[in-house]
Amino acid sequence: MLGSFVAGGVSVSSLDAAENPSEFRVFWEAWDLVVAHFVDQDRVDFTAMTYGAIEGMLSTLGDEGHTTFLSPDAVEQHESSLEGEFEGIGAYVSLEEGEITIVAPIDGSPAEKAGVLPGDVILAVDGENVEGRTLNQVIGLIRGAADSPVVLTIRRPDADEPVEIVIIRGRIELESVNWTMIPGTDLAYVQITQFAAKTGQDLEAALREIDSRRLSGEPVKGLVLDLRNNPGGFLREAIKVGSQFLPKGEIILQEKDASGNVESYQSRGLGYGRKWPMVALINEGTASAGEITAGALKENGRALLIGETTFGTGTVLNQFGLSDGSAILLGVTNWLTPKGNLIKGQGITPDVVVDLPAGILQLNTRRLSEIDAAEVSEMEDAQLLEAINALEEQLKPASPTAAQRRAGR
Repeated sequence: MLGSFVAGGVSVSSLDAAENPSEFRVFWEAWDLVVAHFVDQDRVDFTAMTYGAIEGMLSTLGDEGHTTFLSPDAVEQHESSLEGEFEGIGAYVSLEEGEITIVAPIDGSPAEKAGVLPGDVILAVDGENVEGRTLNQVIGLIRGAADSPVVLTIRRPDADEPVEIVIIRGRIELESVNWTMIPGTDLAYVQITQFAAKTGQDLEAALREIDSRRLSGEPVKGLVLDLRNNPGGFLREAIKVGSQFLPKGEIILQEKDASGNVESYQSRGLGYGRKWPMVALINEGTASAGEITAGALKENGRALLIGETTFGTGTVLNQFGLSDGSAILLGVTNWLTPKGNLIKGQGITPDVVVDLPAGILQLNTRRLSEIDAAEVSEMEDAQLLEAINALEEQLKPASPTAAQRRAGR
C-alpha cells in the first residue's frame, strides 16, 4: 500500500447536530433496533458493529484493496510490515474478483516452506470461512505469534478438492532491496519487494556495489529491475527510487486532488542507476509505489517494461489515526503518470506482454544464486528470461551501415 501516512482524524461527536447528515438518523435507528431487539444479545458487540459500519462505508467508495480501515492491532501490523519485520506466514495476498488470493509467498518464508503457491485461493483460516471478509480481516486471521500454527484451506486451479495446509508462523524479516548477478551474463538483477522506510537508501547502496564491480574488471553491462508483486509503500521512497534512474528534473509522478489541483514530483537526479541499459519486470501484483516507479521508467523512456499489466491502484493514501488507536488509510489524491495518464482501475501496461501461469514461482536473488549459467535458459520464469534476452539484444554491437562499410574499405 502506498501512502504518506499523515496522522490525523476527526470524531463524529465533534460535529454539531446541524452538520450531521440526515442519513445518520437511519443509521442510529438501525443501531437502536439491534441493541433493543436482537435475540442473541451476547452477540451484540459495539466495537465490532462500529468497525463493521466504517468498513461498509469505505467499501462504497470504489477504492477496493486500497482505501481501508485498520483496527488497532492491524495498525501495528501495518506499520511493522513497512519497517520490514512482522510475525505471520510470509505471503503477499490480494483481493481478486472477491476472492482472497495468494500473489506469491515471500522467499524463505513459512508459507513457501509449507508449499503455498501463487494463485492459491484462501477459502478458510483455521476452519473459519472467509467468504465476504475484507482483505484486512483475512490478513488479521492469518497473522499471529511466531511458532503458532495456522491452517489454510485453499483452492488450486489444478486440484479437484480444496487442500488444507498447516503453516507454522514465524518472524518475517523482509529486505526491501536485494541484488545478484545473473549467472553466465554481465547483467545485474535487482529486486525491490516493497517501498519500506529505507528502500531508497538500500537501493543506492546496492547500486554502488553493482558499480564497484568495474574496479575488479567485471563491469555490469545491463540491469533487470524486478517490481513484480511489489505492493507499494511510502511515496517518498518511490521518489528516491525514481531519482536513482532518471535525470534531475524528470517527472516521476503527478498528484491530482479532489479540486483538480495538480502537483508534480521530479527526480532529484541521484543517478547511480543511470549507467546501464535497463528492463523492468511488472505483473498484476505490482501496485501503488511499484506502479509509480514503472510508469516513470516507461514514460521517460528509461526502461522497457516486461510482464503483465499492473494492479491499477491509482490513489495516494494518507493514514488518519482515530481516537481508539484504529486508523483509516484514505485515498486523498489520484496519482498520474509523468504524461498525465490516470492509472486507477487500468494499471501500467508492459511494452512486452509475457504471462506467467499460476503456480510458477518467479526467480529472485536467492534462486538465481542457486542455479548455473546452463540452467538460466531452461528456467520457467519466462518474464525474467525475456528480460535477459531483451537486454542482451540491446547490448549487441550495432551492424555497420553501408556508408560505414564503404568508408572502411
